[in-house]
Amino acid sequence: MSLTHIQLSGFADEASPELSKQIQATKELGWRHISARGINGKNIHDLSESEFQSAVELLEQHQIQIAEIGSMIGSWAKTIHSDFKLTLEEIDRCIPRMQQLNVPIVRVMSYAQQPWGEEQFEQERFRRLREVFARFADAGLTVAHENCMNWGGFSSEHTLRLLEEVPGMKLIFDTGNPTFQKDRARPNADGSFPWQDSLEVFEALREHIIHIHVKDCTHPKAEGEEPNYTMPGEGLSRVPEIMARLLETNYQGIVAIEPHVATVFHAKAEDVDWQQCYDSYIQYGKHLERILQQENS
Repeated sequence: MSLTHIQLSGFADEASPELSKQIQATKELGWRHISARGINGKNIHDLSESEFQSAVELLEQHQIQIAEIGSMIGSWAKTIHSDFKLTLEEIDRCIPRMQQLNVPIVRVMSYAQQPWGEEQFEQERFRRLREVFARFADAGLTVAHENCMNWGGFSSEHTLRLLEEVPGMKLIFDTGNPTFQKDRARPNADGSFPWQDSLEVFEALREHIIHIHVKDCTHPKAEGEEPNYTMPGEGLSRVPEIMARLLETNYQGIVAIEPHVATVFHAKAEDVDWQQCYDSYIQYGKHLERILQQENS
């Protein structure tokens, strides 16, 4: 689907671990892009060379493009105490694969959040991300930080500070991530923190956003628990309003679905009903298309 300037993509590893089925889901939706993350249980930058070349051939055969590399660089799975060599090795594997696939954007994060109130080691995060940015920039590639459960996701103020410390870095905005994170820049009078508001965060960061991920959910029952993920527009993540803003402002990037309604990316494979995942992925994509059509009418 294309609404003049918006093209749709998705983390199709939520439909199936198999690339052939990911492509099938993408084509069933009538889309041309996949946001590449997992293939057969491995991140795309962790595939063996033969596995990667097989993936390239399959993508070329079906004329499916990769919209972004959803890398694990600086992700919530790593703390700021993780060996930085692991990150550098991921970069070294990622760059040539992006170049071969002609993918302009790599998703990175700012390492897992330390418990609030503890030392966050900000300067080390900034130092690492400046190095990450420089290596990709030297290769002519765009680094975009996602507002997930990492330091840059603590609040929009944290994200803007990160951009000051890493000049030139862009943003990927995930509609659902603010809904399950407290706004650490705005304490209440009693010392507690309110939940972030997705539309407010989007507006604060808008000028730096080049790519959108769509999740929707309700607030977790308790901090640290998983939220209840919903179809787009049925949760608290302000998806219709954000889509309306994108249409109003002639947004030129890609909008990628990351449903989580049937499974969460980091769930154990043996706990997943993949047919349910495939079906819900298709349903999710069509649901988002309807929202965009309604907001565009």
